[in-house]
Formats: sequence, structure tokens, C-alpha cells
Amino acid sequence: MSTLVVCIDRGEIVADAAGELPVVGERTVRSLVTDVGIADPESSRVNCLLEGLRLARELRDAGEEPVVAVVSGVDESVDADRDLARQLEGLLADRAIESAVVVTDSTTEERVVHVVESRVRVDGVSRVVVRQARDLESTYYLLKQFLADEDLRQTVLVPIGVALLAIPMFVLFARSLRSALAAVAGVTGLFVLYKGLGVGDALGALTGGVRDGLYTGRLSVVTGVIAAGLALVGLVAGAISATPLAGEASALVTVMSFLFDSVPWLATAALTASAGRVADEWLHSGRVGNAALNLPFVVVAVGLVIRGFGAYFLERAGVIGPLRMPATGLGVVSVRGFVVGGDARLVAFVVAGVLVSLLGVGVAARMGERAPDEHTESLD
Repeated sequence: MSTLVVCIDRGEIVADAAGELPVVGERTVRSLVTDVGIADPESSRVNCLLEGLRLARELRDAGEEPVVAVVSGVDESVDADRDLARQLEGLLADRAIESAVVVTDSTTEERVVHVVESRVRVDGVSRVVVRQARDLESTYYLLKQFLADEDLRQTVLVPIGVALLAIPMFVLFARSLRSALAAVAGVTGLFVLYKGLGVGDALGALTGGVRDGLYTGRLSVVTGVIAAGLALVGLVAGAISATPLAGEASALVTVMSFLFDSVPWLATAALTASAGRVADEWLHSGRVGNAALNLPFVVVAVGLVIRGFGAYFLERAGVIGPLRMPATGLGVVSVRGFVVGGDARLVAFVVAGVLVSLLGVGVAARMGERAPDEHTESLD
């Protein structure tokens, strides 16, 4: 059994140069390459014929017995396709052909590959693209694939169409081309950022996580809502504190005022969310990971450090006063009142933050060492 390497052509050049069709045999095809090249040196059909000879050599090196042939139709009519079919039937009738490899040089020839497939098994199709025309051919196939992809059409063509329709509408109502272009550019920019930053995917993942949490009864859903509310309160509190300073103090003082009043709320929100995560891990697996255990301590430590720096700058700017501790007494023990401010307050907050962070590392490490032992004991 042999493999047929068939070069398909639609045109008069190959038919006129060959005289009799189909052309069969490597020696005959080599001679045809010269005749077609002389008749039309710029034609890609020469490359198609050479590709057929190259494939035949590869098949022979692989131990097969290839048969190289060229079939041609003089035009793109139905009669030409029937002529190609008759030429193929003659080839298959005279030889024991098991499969075929089709070689083409354009999309026109690829449209008649089904003619070959209806008569013999086709193992592959080789499309020859001349190097100088590769960009043009590739652009055509990219556009063809693009228009065939529904998701790409909706992502690219729909916004472009909406923008083109919005421009005349804005011009009609706003009576200004500049306003119309600005509005369309703004909407297009928001859409590009929405797609580029993956906001849709993030929202989808968030929605899916909330839905799964509601179905499975996760406590983190409730604590997440509470944390979002606390964070919103913190942002509003910081904004209220910083607004009076916006026109009077420097930008640094304004920012520090915002952080000084918002950080306690934001830290509480983070603690609430992390507590829900810790509870979920404990309820579902009976164990809590080191990262989940260490997270609350890190949140408190960062909050203390930021609060300390905010208080330091605000005190220097005269926005707040030093920290005053009133005198207290408990039975025979009494503590005099004292004042902590300036550098001492900053050092106290930073040291407290470092100690809390170290405490979190210790707790996480201790729990991490105990968990495998408990798991081993349960297995025993």
C-alpha cells in the first residue's frame, strides 16, 4: 500500500504546462516545476509542487512508498471540481493507495479537499505560504478565526459598535463633538480597565465564594459583611477627621489624620474577617493553619505601628496633644498620672507592634508543632 501526495491546483498555468492530467511520478513533477516556473516565475504553484516533492522524500525516508501526483482544474466551477474528481478516481483505480496527503497553496484549493476525502483517507493537509506573502495570508486566517469566535466578537466588536453609535447620539444631544468624543473615550477607557484588570473575573469569583459560603454555612460570610461595614465606618471616620485639615495643614498631616482615625476601625474589620476564617477552618477540618493564626497578630501589629506614626506627626503639627494617663488606684496600689508624648509615644507603639508580631509568630509556630502530633495520635 502507498501514500498519495497530491498537489491540488486550480488554474490554467499547470494544466497548460502539463498537457495531460493528472501528472504522476517524481521525475514528471520535477519537470513540471521547471515548466510552471518558466511560465509564471511569481506563481506560488511552484512552491506547492516543491512541497509535494519534499513530503514524498520525507515519506520515503520513513520507509513508506509515496506516489506524487498533481491534479488540476482549469477554473473554479463545478465542472472543474468534477474533473478533479475524475483525475483522482483514475489515480486510485490504477494504484493501491491507502491514504493521502493534500498539498495546497491557497484557500481556493482547500475548498476542494473534501473531494479527496470522499475517495481516500486524508492523513494531513499542507498549506504552502510564500514567505513574502505570509503576513497577508496570516492576517486573513487571523481575521477568519476572530470572526468565528463568539466571545472575541462580543468583547471587541460590540464595544466598537456601541462607541460608533454613541458618537452621533452625543453630538445630536450635546451639540458638541468634543463632549461626545470625551464621553465615548471615558466609557471605552472604563471598559478597557474593566477587562484588563480582570474585574469581571474577580467579581465572579467573589460572587461564587459568597454563594458557596451561604450554601455550606460558612461563618466567614457573616464576618465578611461585618468587616465590610466596619471598614466603611473607618473610611468615613478618617474622611471626617481629615476634611477640616485639607485646606489648612500639609498633605502629610492630612493623610496622617485620616490614618489615625481610620486605622482602628480598619484593623477591627480585618480582625473580624480573619476570625471568621479561623472559625471556618476549625469547624470544617478541626485544625487551623499557621497563616490563619498569625494573621490577626499581624493586623494588630501593623495597626499599632501606623497609629503610632500618625499620632507622632499629628502631635508635632499641634493637631492632637500628648497621651495623658489619669491617676488610678486599686486598694493599696495606686498609680500616679503620667503623660506620654512625642518620641516616647512613637517608641511605645512601635515596640508594642513588634511584641504583638512576635507573639503571633510564637503562637502560630506552637500550634503548628502540636497539630501533627494530635493528628498522629488520632491515627494511632
